[in-house]
Amino acid sequence: MMHAFPCGTLPLDFVGTLRARRNAAPAEKLASPEQLDAWFVEAGVLDTAPGADETDVEIAVDLRESIYALVAARLDGRPLPPRAVAGVNRHAAGLPVTVRLHADGASRTGSVAQGLAALARETVEILGGDEAALLRECARPECTQVYLDRSRGHRREWCAMKTCGNRVKAASFRARQHGGAAPRA
Repeated sequence: MMHAFPCGTLPLDFVGTLRARRNAAPAEKLASPEQLDAWFVEAGVLDTAPGADETDVEIAVDLRESIYALVAARLDGRPLPPRAVAGVNRHAAGLPVTVRLHADGASRTGSVAQGLAALARETVEILGGDEAALLRECARPECTQVYLDRSRGHRREWCAMKTCGNRVKAASFRARQHGGAAPRA
């Protein structure tokens, strides 16, 4: 797999395609049409690659950044940026992914625009509903992944225990073993 899906929420995992957002040189995981195609298939939005081109990549990255701007505003308690709201709403109004029932199961097909429409609609549901209060950003300083904290007590600190949680706990353990202070999460 080319992409990671630590959040369990597709629009937030989509936001995570720009890794280490606060670093001087963040890692772009949607740098090519092939990477965008792979994201849709690996995420399960579409069963087959939609055949993205460079323009589709630019549109997808713009939607991703609009979603991030909305999430960041919610996290900071600021009003939603109008340009980002308009962009997400424009995509959300698009055609849905085509779902077909077959004798041996179902298939999900569509264009890049249809895949982005699905992400935008789910973004609207999250940010416009009760789940917006569950938005969190990973506590590991090098990570900028956002997620919905559906844990009991809403005390989850990391986007994923397998990655960021283990790294923070291992660093704290090493610091304790060497007599130093534990690094902050």
